[in-house]
Amino acid sequence: MTATKRRAAAPAIPPLRPPELRAAVGLAGIVALRTLGLFLIMPVFAIYAGELAGATPLGIGLAIGAYGLTQALLQIPFGVLSDRIGRKPMIYAGLVLFALGSVLAALAESIELVIIGRAIQGSGAIAAVVMALTADLTREAVRVRAMAGIGVSVGLTFAISLVLAPTLAHWIGLSGLFWLTGAFAVAGMLILALVVPDPQRSVVHGDLEPVPGQLWGVLRQPDLLRLDLSAFLLHMVMTSLFLVLPLALVAAGLASAHHWQVYLPVVLVALASMVPLILFAERPGRAKPVLVGAVAALGATLLGLLFWHASLFALGAWLVVLFTLFHLLEAILPSLVAKRVPAGVKGTAMGVYTMFQFSGVFAGGLFGGWLYQAHGQDGVLLACAVAALLWLAIVASLRGPAGDAAAAAGAGPT
Repeated sequence: MTATKRRAAAPAIPPLRPPELRAAVGLAGIVALRTLGLFLIMPVFAIYAGELAGATPLGIGLAIGAYGLTQALLQIPFGVLSDRIGRKPMIYAGLVLFALGSVLAALAESIELVIIGRAIQGSGAIAAVVMALTADLTREAVRVRAMAGIGVSVGLTFAISLVLAPTLAHWIGLSGLFWLTGAFAVAGMLILALVVPDPQRSVVHGDLEPVPGQLWGVLRQPDLLRLDLSAFLLHMVMTSLFLVLPLALVAAGLASAHHWQVYLPVVLVALASMVPLILFAERPGRAKPVLVGAVAALGATLLGLLFWHASLFALGAWLVVLFTLFHLLEAILPSLVAKRVPAGVKGTAMGVYTMFQFSGVFAGGLFGGWLYQAHGQDGVLLACAVAALLWLAIVASLRGPAGDAAAAAGAGPT
C-alpha cells in the first residue's frame, strides 16, 4: 500500500465540538492559574523571606514545600468526593481554599503563618477532579487532546513562573505575589462559572481518576514503585534547589530583580533541547536507557553545581542542563507509569504517582531547609547529588512494562 493510500485509509481525527473546546480551554486555564500561583513563589521566596519574623532556612523550606503535603494527602479524597457530590462543587471548594491560603500568606508577618497559608493553598487538591470533569465533558475520541492541553499548561506555567517571578517580586513584593495568587483563584472560579459547561452526568473514569479499591494492587508492583520513587526524588531535589539557586545567583552578582535575564534564555534553550530527547525516548526500547542516562546526568550536574557555581556563566550553563533534564524526566516518567498498567487502572496508578510527586515537594522543602540551616548551600547540593545516585540505583533495575501491566490487571476496576 502506498503512503497516499495509507493516508487515505487512516480514520479522520474528529475536531473538538464547541462545548468540548470550551471545556478543554477553560479547565486548562483553571489549572494553569492555580499552578502558576503555586510556582510563582519558588524562584524568589528564599530571597525575600528574610523580611518575615522568625524566618530560618528550615522555616523557608517548609513554606516553599508545605503545599505538597496537603496536596498529596487530599488529592484522592477530593476525587472520591467529586464522584459523590459533583465535579464543579469540588473544584469551587478547592479554589476557595487556594484563595484563603493565599490571603493568609499575603497578610502574614511571620514565617509560621506563611507555612500555614501555603498548606491551605495545597489543600485545594483539584487535579484529579479536573481530569474527571474533562472526561465527563469530552468524547473518548478527542479526550487525549483535551488532556494534553491541560498537561501543556502545567509545564508552561513552571517556565513562565521562573521568568515572571523575579520582576513581579521586585515590583509588588512577597505579599503582593500572594495577593496575585489569590486573584488567580478568583479568576479560576469565574472561568469555571462562565466558560466550563455543566456535565450532563458524571461517572467514575478508572483510566483517569483514582479508585480507592485499586490502591493496594498498584502499590505492590515493584517497578511502579520505582517510578513513584523517581517522582518523589525528582521533586525533592528540585524543591531543595530553589532554596539555594536564587541565593547563588545573587552571590554571583545578579540582583534578584534581574534573575529573569538568566531564567529566560535558560528556559528557552531547555525546552528546545528536551523535545528531541523525548521523541527519542518514545522509540521502542529507548525509554529505560534515556531515564537511566538522565538520572546519571542529573547527578553529574549537581556535582558540577557543587564545585563550580561562582560565576553567572557557570550557573547559567548548569541551569540549562538541569532544567532540560527536569522537563525530560517530567515527561517520560508518567508515560512509563501509564504503559505499565491496563486502561481501567491508569487513573489509580497516576494518582499514586502524583501523591509521590507532591510528597517529594514537601520533603524537599523540609530536608532542604534543614540541610541549608545545618550545612549551608554546599550541604544541600551534596545531598541532592547523593539522592541522584540513590535514584540511579533504583531505576537501573527497572524492567520492561509487560510484567507490571499483567500484574496490575489484578487490581482491576472495582
